[in-house]
Amino acid sequence: MSGHVVALVSVIVVLLLAVVAVWFSRVHTLNRRVGSFHCALGRTAQGPWSLGVAQYGTDRLYWWRYRSLRARPHTRWQRVGLAVLERTDWHAGQVVVTCRPGAETEPVHLLMSAEAYAGLTSWIEATPSRVGSVI
Repeated sequence: MSGHVVALVSVIVVLLLAVVAVWFSRVHTLNRRVGSFHCALGRTAQGPWSLGVAQYGTDRLYWWRYRSLRARPHTRWQRVGLAVLERTDWHAGQVVVTCRPGAETEPVHLLMSAEAYAGLTSWIEATPSRVGSVI
């Protein structure tokens, strides 16, 4: 092989390793955030599922797709108006949760552990009341 081909292959290998390292770092960071949990997003209650991680915010639920390098969440749902419509047992302690993120939106299907579901319902129920009218 010529020296140029070896150099090109070396650059490509280094770039691929850098992308893999950034991806692993991103996944590790997402999984270690306070209020984060494994959560898959589905087109229907039966899937197909896109693996990801969700995180509770003060006023939103954020969701990141695992197979991405994107720094911002793929989807966010407002806490106010987020309602659980249905909970269905899945396999191995997992549940499918069908939520309505707002009155005029399509339902969202989330696959998570039973423990994460308990946390989600507690987070939704603990929505702070509006204090705008209090002096």
